[in-house]
Amino acid sequence: MKFFRTLAILFFIGASFIVYSHPDDELEILEMELGQFDIPDEERTAEYEAALKRQKMRRLEAMPATEKFFLFIRAGIEHIIPKGLDHILFVLGLFFSSLLFKSLLWQVTAFTLAHTITLALAALNVIQIPSNIVEPVIALSIVWVAFENCVFKQTSKWRPFVVFAFGLLHGLGFASVLSDYGLPKSSFIPSLLAFNIGVELGQLSVLLAAFGAVWLIRKKDWYRQRVQIPASFIIALIGLFWFIERVFL
Repeated sequence: MKFFRTLAILFFIGASFIVYSHPDDELEILEMELGQFDIPDEERTAEYEAALKRQKMRRLEAMPATEKFFLFIRAGIEHIIPKGLDHILFVLGLFFSSLLFKSLLWQVTAFTLAHTITLALAALNVIQIPSNIVEPVIALSIVWVAFENCVFKQTSKWRPFVVFAFGLLHGLGFASVLSDYGLPKSSFIPSLLAFNIGVELGQLSVLLAAFGAVWLIRKKDWYRQRVQIPASFIIALIGLFWFIERVFL
């Protein structure tokens, strides 16, 4: 069985030599997978991950432009649905603040503009903030918007500015995921744009699903007491749990 596994790996590496022409990384990956790389475990893991990332970048560079564009759109969608539960809850927090389309539009626009700015700046390495700072604050942003929903019947005129500030942090969260994929230099802007489009499609899907869930009851007298406040309270509790987990656990 080990013979066939080794043979398969050798075949894959051989094909990679032809297509991607970077034998040093391919040989390094092969030696690590076969346990023939005699270095400490921590260093081996770091080297292995670095070699895989370089290999992934070469494959991205070799992809046709259209395929690459749709790949990053899919990556953006997947970061919201199903992987971005914290971002989903933040968007739902915005949704439960008001069912007035104009109010919700201002908030979503502010959030989109903000995370687009920081996503681009982080991708260009203009700003870098450690995830152990970004992730707890993202959790707090969820608590804040949900708490406001419970306390204030109408959104304040300052709400879009608050959402914009939180959106800047969420953009850094998106950037950390995007860095795992890597942005090909030959198509940096289209790939960044595609990822952002995917994120927006994911957020739009969440909002449409939420609208569909409450459409028939949105104008009921009891909507705020039985739906808006309880839903916001649950969102706030989850955000608070994540904050504690990300800071103390």
